[in-house]
Amino acid sequence: MGKAAAARKLAGAAAFGGGGLTALGGALYGVMRVEAKLARKTIGNPREEPPPDATGWYGRGRPGPAIKVALLGDSSAAGYGVERVEETPGALLASGVAERADRRVYLRSFAVVGAKSSDLDEQISRALPIEPDAAVILIGANDVTHTVLPAHSVRDLAEGVRRLREAGVAVLVGTCPDLGTIKPIAPPLKQVARAWSRRLAAGQTIAVVEEGGRTVSLASILGPEFAAAPALLFGPDQFHPSAQGYRSLASVLLPSTLAALDLLAVDEVEVEPYRGEGVLPITAAALQAVNTPGTELGGTEVAGNRRGVRGLWVELRHRRRQPATDGTAPEEADEAEEPRSAPADA
Repeated sequence: MGKAAAARKLAGAAAFGGGGLTALGGALYGVMRVEAKLARKTIGNPREEPPPDATGWYGRGRPGPAIKVALLGDSSAAGYGVERVEETPGALLASGVAERADRRVYLRSFAVVGAKSSDLDEQISRALPIEPDAAVILIGANDVTHTVLPAHSVRDLAEGVRRLREAGVAVLVGTCPDLGTIKPIAPPLKQVARAWSRRLAAGQTIAVVEEGGRTVSLASILGPEFAAAPALLFGPDQFHPSAQGYRSLASVLLPSTLAALDLLAVDEVEVEPYRGEGVLPITAAALQAVNTPGTELGGTEVAGNRRGVRGLWVELRHRRRQPATDGTAPEEADEAEEPRSAPADA
C-alpha cells in the first residue's frame, strides 16, 4: 500500500470508527507491542514530581485585551524534564506571543504527562470554561509507544478539535513526531516506530484540517539539529526534549500560533512559492508535511470552493522562524482580570 493510500485509509477508518490494519500492519502491531515494552524500560518511569506549571500571565505592561491560550496534550506540552518554568514550552510560547503581538497573554496548561489522544476529551472539558482564543495541542507520541491503533488516536483527536472549533476556539496541533529518531528505540522497533508515527501524523493532519483546525509538523523531532546534537536537545532519558529542545519546539509552534490567532505580519499572509509554499489537495499536502519539520497546513478555498476532486484544498506554509524569545515566569494577576476557572469536579 502506498503512502497516499495509507493516509486516506487511516483518515477514513478514523472517520467511520474503524480500527483495522492490513496484514502487514497487524504484524507490525505485534512487534511494536513487544519492542515498545523494552523501550519504555530503557527510558524508565516518569519522575514523580510534575513539570513546572506554565499557567499564568505574560507580557507585563503590554496592552489588552488579553489573548487566552489553552495548552493541551502530553509531556511535550507540559515541559517534562526541565527544572525552571521559564524553560517550558508553555512559557516560551506565551512569552513569544506576547512579544510579537504586543499584547497581554494568559496561558493555561492542561497538559498531563503520559496523556494519549483519548485523554484530550477531559482536558478540553477543563479548558472550555476559560473561553480560550486558541488551543495548542501536542499529542500522539504516547499513542505510538502504547500501541494505540492509529485510527482510534485520530478519531479521538478529531472529536476534540471539533468540540473546540464549535466553541469558536482556533486550534493548532503539533502532529506526532517521528519516533524513529529516539535513541533508546533500537531496530527493528526504530523502523516500526518511524512508519507508525509518520502515518499517525498524516492521519492527524487530515483529520484536524477537515475539522477546521491547522497543523504544524514536528517530523524528525523538530529537524536535523536533533539528530546532530541529541545530547543537547534531548533530556537525560534521551526521550524527552531538554531545555534547548523545548526552545526549538516553541520556535516551530510560535509562527503557526500567531497565524491561528490572525496576528501575523502583513508579509506573512500570502503564499510564497519561492519558499515551497502552495495550495494542494489535503492528502498530498499531509504527506509532504510529515517529512518536513515546521510545515503548517490549514484549509483554504480555490475559486470559492473548499474542496476539489481530490479532496479538501489546503495551504502548505513554511513560516519564517521568529527570533528567539527568552521565556519568562508567569505573573500574578489581579482577581478582576483572572479568567474563569474550570469546574472543581472537572
